[in-house]
Amino acid sequence: MDRHPYGLPSHVFMKGNEMENRSRTRYGTVAQAFHWATAILVLIAFIYGPGGSEQRIYLPARDFDRQLHETLGLCVFALAVMRILWRMVDTRPEPPLFSRWMGIAAKAVQGALYLLLFALPFTAIAGAWLEGHPLTLLTGVEIPSPFGISHDAGATIATIHTWLGDAILWLAGFHALAALYHHLVLKDGILSSMLPRWFPWQR
Repeated sequence: MDRHPYGLPSHVFMKGNEMENRSRTRYGTVAQAFHWATAILVLIAFIYGPGGSEQRIYLPARDFDRQLHETLGLCVFALAVMRILWRMVDTRPEPPLFSRWMGIAAKAVQGALYLLLFALPFTAIAGAWLEGHPLTLLTGVEIPSPFGISHDAGATIATIHTWLGDAILWLAGFHALAALYHHLVLKDGILSSMLPRWFPWQR
């Protein structure tokens, strides 16, 4: 049996190297959890977004949808903050080699998604508060506005929030299609790096 200079069998070190190389091709469990939790919450928040005029949004019959939407929005904001902090200390996998324009596009889309994850909660909160409405969570907790009412400004910001909500869904859809292209056509492991090991659709 071949042995390492330290007297241990070589296969022990080979396995260690294999595990290290494998970890460099995948995101960690925490990063994957942040990614998929954010995606799921954004989608549910979009589905339950009350939408429409201010009068329609604040109808008593729409209370549950609005409260769920606002609660999920705050959760998305909290996840985005934790995700940024985690990226600062986490070891990310080495990206595969691809064309320069694809690298630029990937970074642009990723940056835009992060920007929207922060812009959406901010515009939702600012719009509601300036229109004179408190944030109301599913628990019934109300967070009143610390600002004076400026209804026109609030209505404008609320409209921008609606546009941003549509934008993040379109951008996330493009991001998903790009991941499928990498997985099915380029077969470079981009999608697999963000999938849990137990997920059946691996590279």
